[in-house]
Amino acid sequence: MTTPIDGALSPTSDGSALRRAYSCFPTGVVAVCHQAGDQSIGLAASSFATVSLDPPLVSLCVQNESTTWPKLRIAPVLGVSVFAHDQDAECKQLAGAADRRFTGLDLETTADGALFIGGAVAQLSCTIYNEIPAGDHSLVLLKVNALRADPVQEPLVFHASTFRALERKKATTPQ
Repeated sequence: MTTPIDGALSPTSDGSALRRAYSCFPTGVVAVCHQAGDQSIGLAASSFATVSLDPPLVSLCVQNESTTWPKLRIAPVLGVSVFAHDQDAECKQLAGAADRRFTGLDLETTADGALFIGGAVAQLSCTIYNEIPAGDHSLVLLKVNALRADPVQEPLVFHASTFRALERKKATTPQ
């Protein structure tokens, strides 16, 4: 049986309804960073997704108004850190004021400048593969060149405008 929903849908021009709908989908939360000499540059992104195995690609979306992305865009390599379930404070700090983003954080860097947040569940050394304008954001495709990961650790998840941790579903036995 099909039930009509006439009038029950909100128009996309209603920004609060659109944000509420988008918040229904959980996303991974990452730091995207680069170390240039003694200057650490980075941002937090909550629109991270895997894209392809061949070539190895991941994606994220960056606001067009970002003042940090133009600095990262020209970096030869970017470090992507997938936050662990207990790193919500680090994520909030990285999303805050640029002059305090890295204060007191446990940081790791490669010789070529990929900057990572220590304790992250995965660390991906990436280069920009493509950047596509997408409304008020840019869709950024990153090619993964090297990585390390600990899938046993739980990641931080952004859902319904808050940080969450995953919970393993209990297996049910057939009766």
